[in-house]
Amino acid sequence: MECSNLEIRDIEIRACCSEARLTEGSLRSDSSGALNFLFLTATTSEGLQASCFGFAGKNALAAGEMISTSLKPIFIGRSALDREKAWHQFRTADRWWHHLPFWAYGPFDSLCCILSALAANQPLYRYLGGYRDTVPVYLSSLVHDSPQQFAEEALATQNQVFFGYKLHPKGEDLRQDREADALVREATGPDFILMSDPVASMNLEEAIRFGRFLEKLDYHWLEEPLWHEDFHCLRELTRVLEIPVVGCEVLNKHPYSVAECISRRVVDRVRADISWTGGVTGTMKTAGLTEAFGVNCEVHTSIFHGLDLVNLHCIGAMRNCEFFELLTPVEPFCFGLTEEIPIKDGRAYLPQGPGLGISFDLNQIDNMTIKVF
Repeated sequence: MECSNLEIRDIEIRACCSEARLTEGSLRSDSSGALNFLFLTATTSEGLQASCFGFAGKNALAAGEMISTSLKPIFIGRSALDREKAWHQFRTADRWWHHLPFWAYGPFDSLCCILSALAANQPLYRYLGGYRDTVPVYLSSLVHDSPQQFAEEALATQNQVFFGYKLHPKGEDLRQDREADALVREATGPDFILMSDPVASMNLEEAIRFGRFLEKLDYHWLEEPLWHEDFHCLRELTRVLEIPVVGCEVLNKHPYSVAECISRRVVDRVRADISWTGGVTGTMKTAGLTEAFGVNCEVHTSIFHGLDLVNLHCIGAMRNCEFFELLTPVEPFCFGLTEEIPIKDGRAYLPQGPGLGISFDLNQIDNMTIKVF
């Protein structure tokens, strides 16, 4: 059987804006308005195509222009099979001149992996080395105004038979944050899995008190109470608390930047995802590194279901990740796919078709496109 070289002939980059809108403050900052994202399609010299969502922050036009100028030329004419070579050449190029945001590389690497899986006629997770075909799901909140809203949402999550719920407390008043966590535990009972993610809103003393409070409530983990780069304080927090401390999701240059965090126990569990960790390659490198140290790599939601689908395939190829994370409410982020990610009885199931196993709704993407690069 002849093997295709998978030479990438073209990459189309679309700057897009969804019809869904977030309410102001739902991501703690001014997060009102439509959701910006990128949509990339790579075509090989033999006509094979693969597509992937991309993160765009608050401005898809600026993001599309930037990666079209800096990253697209690196991949045109390159074989999608040479992902490791591309990884290291980009690492050098980025140091010398580009200095791109940490989310820029992810979709390009993911396109290469999806093309390779399609050519092999395998689901992506099995092409990477399949470990499992189903993963328990927990839902992760946006930011709510009142503690009672968290409690109501957590109870709804439990009633939908999901495996857990994570709060993103408002982070303005420690007493209110503690009230929210307590109300959620009261609403869901003693056995439901709960996590709390204050998103870098505390100092060390506050985080210690907050963590000890969560320990009394039997929370599953405490995530990012301090800035990720605050290694000294995070290490002390991890040392004095029994509840696992989770972090590293926004550290640039995975897996190299998290190696010292693991070896010196800055955190107990590490975050990674295909958007902020350098695509499938970066996520799997980080997962392999953490596994060698007996540490979990908890894959972080990439917000849009078109990206979370790629995350799910990565989780299917690793052992040391406990859950698949989705934001709730689900509706604003569930678009662009011809069918929803398969979830039944709180578990996500890996699609079995080649590549991602679910196709993209190109008509919907067309209607959301602002500009094509």
